[in-house]
Amino acid sequence: MRPVSAKSRPATPARDPERSKERILAAALAEFSHHGFAGARVDRIAHRARINKRMLYCYFGDKHALYREIMRRRFALRAAQIERSPYADLEGAATFWWRFGSADPVWMRLMGWEALDARARGTVCRAERSRAYARAVAQFRRFIERGDLNKQLDPRHVLLLNMALTGFPIAFPQLTRLVTGIGPGSRRFQSQWNDFLRVVMRQFKPARSRRARRAAQTRSSSK
Repeated sequence: MRPVSAKSRPATPARDPERSKERILAAALAEFSHHGFAGARVDRIAHRARINKRMLYCYFGDKHALYREIMRRRFALRAAQIERSPYADLEGAATFWWRFGSADPVWMRLMGWEALDARARGTVCRAERSRAYARAVAQFRRFIERGDLNKQLDPRHVLLLNMALTGFPIAFPQLTRLVTGIGPGSRRFQSQWNDFLRVVMRQFKPARSRRARRAAQTRSSSK
């Protein structure tokens, strides 16, 4: 049997570390969002990414470091989107967060798993997330200062309420479907919930602000 010459031997494709890393990150995002940190398995991530487990450790160190990188990137993406999409009033804030969350259910699953992990050693990306939430609280405080939000309300509590109202249907899709008959991913539910949020958040405005709004609507409809 004649040996294969160097010229006729098929070329071995050059390794692309960046592409390999992106495949690992995509596989890890799917794994962590479906199983949480505790339930995630590096073997499954490596298999899904079509890469040797040893190389995965070489690129990212260990499972915890990989998880931190997933959370850091995911939150950076959300923070950038939020910065590009300011909202002008309380109703706009609620509907913005609702549409934003509906478009990214993976983040909600990650948050759910994080809350369920009793062995978590601390909140990942704590400083970055705290700064982002502080900016949101400051926005609600400005609503109070200009008279668009009842001054008896704590803006931090309003932010938590906003998170609850805009996140619950996404975090509990089965319960949402049992109660309403439709899932949170349907356009019909999203439209209905969007309208519901506007009505609810309107109730947190001072009475004089609500009266002024109704008067403006009456004038507009009479034209």
